[in-house]
Amino acid sequence: MVFDVYRRKIDQLKSDGLYREFIPCGHLAEDPGQTLHHGRRVQVWCSNDYLGMSQHQDLIKIQSESTALHGTGNGGSRNIAGTSSTHVELEARLADWHGKERALIFSSGYVANFETLSTLIAAVPDLVVFSDALNHRSLIEGIVRSGCEKVVFPHNDVEALETALAAYGPDRPKLIVFESVYSMDGDCSPLTEILDLAERHNALTFLDETHAIGIMGATGAGLSEQLGDHRATFIQGVFGKAIGTVGGYVVGPDVAMDYVRSTAPGFIFTTALPKASMDATLRGLELVQTGNDLRRDLMANAEYLKARLRAENIDFIDAESHLVPVMVPGSDRVRRISQRLFAEFGIYVQPINFPSVPRGGERFRVTAPPYRTHEQIDRFVGALKQCLAED
Repeated sequence: MVFDVYRRKIDQLKSDGLYREFIPCGHLAEDPGQTLHHGRRVQVWCSNDYLGMSQHQDLIKIQSESTALHGTGNGGSRNIAGTSSTHVELEARLADWHGKERALIFSSGYVANFETLSTLIAAVPDLVVFSDALNHRSLIEGIVRSGCEKVVFPHNDVEALETALAAYGPDRPKLIVFESVYSMDGDCSPLTEILDLAERHNALTFLDETHAIGIMGATGAGLSEQLGDHRATFIQGVFGKAIGTVGGYVVGPDVAMDYVRSTAPGFIFTTALPKASMDATLRGLELVQTGNDLRRDLMANAEYLKARLRAENIDFIDAESHLVPVMVPGSDRVRRISQRLFAEFGIYVQPINFPSVPRGGERFRVTAPPYRTHEQIDRFVGALKQCLAED
C-alpha cells in the first residue's frame, strides 16, 4: 500500500527527532504576546509579529469595519473580480516605498518568492542564478523550479561570489538572489558589496527583505533604506510579520512585474486576499512607516535580552538584528527543553532543528517585541536557565 510508504517516512521523522508538533494557539488582542492553549494562558517568545501590529486596535477596527461592509472574501482571483481598490492603492504605495516602478501582492511571502523567481528566471534563456547558501526555502524552490543553471555561493562570502560571477562572460544573463536579514542566525548580508558586484558583472539582483521590513530604515523599508542603497532590481517583503496581517509582495521594474502578473500560475489561479485584510494592511503600513518608537523599543528589548543571556552564560548568537538565536544543540534536547518551558512555565518557544538549521545547530529563535517588559524578559531567561541546567 502506498500509505505504508508515508507511515514509514513519518516513523523515521519521529525516530530522528525531526517530527514537527503543532501547538494550537488563540492569540489575545487584549494582551499581546499571550495565547490561549486549552484555556491556559501561555507567553509566546518566538513570534514573527515583531512589532505587535497584529493586535493593534487600529488594524482590528479597520478590518472589522471593512469585513462588515465588503464581506469576508473577494470571490475570485485577481483577474476574476478579485482586485479591490485597496489592492491597487497598496501596490502603488509599496512601489513608492521602495522606490520601484511596480509592486505585486501575493497570498504569502513564500508564494511571492517562488512565483516571481520561477517565472522571471524561466523566461530568460541561459540565465544563471547565484544563490546564497542560507537562502530561504521559498527562494531555493523558485530557482529550482525554473530549471536554470545555478551557483550556490558560501553564506555572505563576497569573494566567493565575485569568483563565481567572473567565471561567466559579461553578456551572460545573471541574477544574484540573497536576503537582507537571515532569520536563523539573525545576521545581515553585505548588501552594498553584493550590489557593487552586481553592477561590475552586469547582474540583476533579487533581495528578500522579509525579516527587515518594518524593522530597519527610517520608515521601516528594510536594510536597503537603512544603508541608503536602493540598487536591488527586485525587493520582496511580507505583511505577515512586522506589518501584522497576511500576504507578501515583490517590487521591481514595471515590465518584469507586469510579466509576472500576466503569467505566474500562483498569482493568476489563486483567490485574492480579502479587501478587509488589505485595508488593515494599508493601515499597518502607515503605522510602520512612522513607527520609529516601536523600532527603538524592539531593538532595546533585544539588547536587554542579550545582556541577560550573557549574564547567565547562556549561549546565543549575538547578531546585529532583532532576532536572538539561543543555541541548544541536539534535536532531542531542544525539544525536551521546549516542552518543559511550555508545561512548567507557560512559555512557548518553538524548537528549530534540521533541516532549518544544520544538525548540531539546534536552537530557539527568540524575539522580544516592544510590548515585552524587562520583568518578562527576566522571567523568560530565568526559566530557560533552569531548564538548561537541569536537563
